[in-house]
Amino acid sequence: MNDPISDLLTRIRNAVGARHRRTDIPHSKVKMAIAAILKEEGYVADVATIVKGGFKWIRVTLRYDGDGRSFLSGIERVSKQGKRVYSGHEEIPKVLGGLGVTIVSTPKGMMSGRKARKAGVGGEIVCSVW
Repeated sequence: MNDPISDLLTRIRNAVGARHRRTDIPHSKVKMAIAAILKEEGYVADVATIVKGGFKWIRVTLRYDGDGRSFLSGIERVSKQGKRVYSGHEEIPKVLGGLGVTIVSTPKGMMSGRKARKAGVGGEIVCSVW
C-alpha cells in the first residue's frame, strides 16, 4: 500500500457503495483523525478502535437515512503523493458551496476547512467530502 489515506477513503467509498453497515481499516493516528472529523461532521455514525488478530483497526460505522441512502455521497483525495496541494487559510476551497467538507492537515493537526479558516491556519488539503 503506497498511500494509506487513499486506502482509507477507498474502503469507506466501497463500503458505502456496497451498503455495508461498517468497515474496518488498519489503524494509524492520521487515519483516526480523518475518521473522527467524518464523525464530527455527521457523515459516519461512529468511529472506534478495535484489536483484531493482535493489530489495531479503526471500525467505521456508516450512517444511512430511513430510505437507506448514505449521508456520505462522495469522498475524494485532493492532495496526492505525486502532486501535493497546499492552501493558505483564505484560499481553503469550499465543497459544493459550503455543503461539503474539506479536510486539511495543518500545523495544529487535522481539521475541517471551516475550523482551519476560523483558526487562521492553512495547510495541505487532504480530501473533500460531500
